[in-house]
Amino acid sequence: MKRFTTSILLTVALLSGIISCKKSTSSLTMTDGTYKGTFQRQISGAGNISKVTIVFNSGNWTGQSDTPRYPALCTGAYQTNLANEITFFQSCFWTADFDWTLILDQKFSLQVSGNDYVLTKDYGNGTKDIYNLTKQ
Repeated sequence: MKRFTTSILLTVALLSGIISCKKSTSSLTMTDGTYKGTFQRQISGAGNISKVTIVFNSGNWTGQSDTPRYPALCTGAYQTNLANEITFFQSCFWTADFDWTLILDQKFSLQVSGNDYVLTKDYGNGTKDIYNLTKQ
């Protein structure tokens, strides 16, 4: 009888824990506006830094950098998702005379703290692209 009572208590406790847990359905977003900051391609923790400006407006973006094609910014669309990621789709034509991985395109992780946004793309080989942006 003691085992049966213990089993029932454990089952009730487990069900209570499952029912009380809320699954978060919120996601981070880029609210419309102008964001200024820096871009850095880190290779083993080091890399050049350039100043960037990106404007987000109704699912579209446009950007510029103070260093030509580092990163390669132009225009396109973007989407955020529940996994706190942002995916960029660029819509510009590029010449073949530079590193196309510098084009703002594909998926980045997204971290937000107040008006500060960090977008990170990890290539898995010690190389990361990092945008540190502040909403103006």
